Amino acid sequence: MTNAALIVERLGAVFTRTFHVAAPSPDTDLAESGILDPFQFVELLLKVEAHFNLRFRIDDFSLEELRTLAGIARLVATHGGARQVAHLRALH
Repeated sequence: MTNAALIVERLGAVFTRTFHVAAPSPDTDLAESGILDPFQFVELLLKVEAHFNLRFRIDDFSLEELRTLAGIARLVATHGGARQVAHLRALH
């Protein structure tokens, strides 16, 4: 499994635990599809930070990156670095 696929898998699990629904496909637009409202986006971002032990600043990302699980996975990979991906591999 690639690093990106592993991060997307973990994000899907965070999504499911947080919102109690099946995670959408990695490329589903979470806003356009109506899956998440603005408050849920904030909640998801906080859960992602906690799960991956990261802290994002508002200027660390664009809103476009948050529209899909694949975009959030890229954000996590960029800000989590190799150390976080290695940790995910150890959990898998």
